[in-house]
Amino acid sequence: MSDERHPFAQLGLAPALVEAVARAGYVEPTEIQRQAIPAILAGHDVLGTAHTGTGKTAAFTLPAVQRLSETEHSAAPRGLVITPTRELAQQVGAAVTTYGAASSIEPVIVHGGTPLGPEKDELAFGCDVLVATPGRLLDHVKRGNADLSCVEVLVIDEADRMLDMGFIDDVKEIVRRTPASRQTLLFSATMPGGVRWLAHELMTDPEEVQVGRETAAEGILQVLHPVEWSQKHALLHHLLQEWPEGQVLVFTRTRVAATYLADYLRARDVSVASLHGGKHQDQRDKALHRFREGTTRVLVATNVAARGLDILGIRHVVNFDVPEDPRDYVHRVGRTARGDDTGNAVTLMASSDWVEIRAIERLLGETIERRAVQGFEPDVPPPPPEEEPVQRPEPTALRRGIRRRK
Repeated sequence: MSDERHPFAQLGLAPALVEAVARAGYVEPTEIQRQAIPAILAGHDVLGTAHTGTGKTAAFTLPAVQRLSETEHSAAPRGLVITPTRELAQQVGAAVTTYGAASSIEPVIVHGGTPLGPEKDELAFGCDVLVATPGRLLDHVKRGNADLSCVEVLVIDEADRMLDMGFIDDVKEIVRRTPASRQTLLFSATMPGGVRWLAHELMTDPEEVQVGRETAAEGILQVLHPVEWSQKHALLHHLLQEWPEGQVLVFTRTRVAATYLADYLRARDVSVASLHGGKHQDQRDKALHRFREGTTRVLVATNVAARGLDILGIRHVVNFDVPEDPRDYVHRVGRTARGDDTGNAVTLMASSDWVEIRAIERLLGETIERRAVQGFEPDVPPPPPEEEPVQRPEPTALRRGIRRRK
């Protein structure tokens, strides 16, 4: 297919970017890409919402790279992407490297867990796009290492997670240091009220691009296994033996639980690594690399891996601990069935988890199948599911300041 006929070319992308997309193996744009890319190329501020695994990163990276390739280079960054986690910053940086190669658009990535010195040197050398976590970026700004006065395109990625992690004040301070003439793009998997008001405060007459609602992606088979809490470790080990193929991502609530569970599985000859905020960055990088390469089959992680972890081949996601926030369930299970793939989402449900489970089902608007595993049935069955989970209504746009893109 010639570049002119390629589906991404129809969105207004330049031939060099279409070639980059084709080399990356993408044939058809996702719905969020189909709607967001033309709006961004037209210069609009864009408020984008879509569930995980739908290509949000490419939806803002591709047009941002194209717009920056059309303006003059400068020593200070002209593109700025703010992300809540180190892993997501690395993923976005890799996307900028891939799509910006043909236009000599290069990123610098700064985040916590690494020495300031090398980052300071990279910033002094200059970059086109700066990808950063909020705290580390403010540290560089206050030390005079980063100049945000030339930012033309600002991206706030996973804004709902920024809100949850208490980064909103830092984000606002960062935005205040950028030019008022910038183009602002705000992307998120969910759109709570706080994020909408943030968009209203920071953006100018944005177009809203909304794909679907807060739910698990298609292609994910969801199931709940009722079990006594004390039997969760044994049940997980049993399931791993029952699943002969595919990598497994297991979520716990705390660092201590992740470490203990990884040790438990390792003692039973399971190839496993753990990932959480208590590890040094090089340890986190090594764990992710082994899991990404397939040399480690099981990765036990906290919510630090619920976003920004884009790894093909994750066949099973296991909620060892049920998340307290139902939106975290959507993000966790979205680590499988990436793109057009399929996967399984398994939740180990103790009797103390049923309140959180009902909150998840209300968010999804559907009941998740209960399926007891022989030999691990709980002594006291959990309460039955609600007959008709309350479906959360579609969020509405603010009465002023937001145009919904059809």
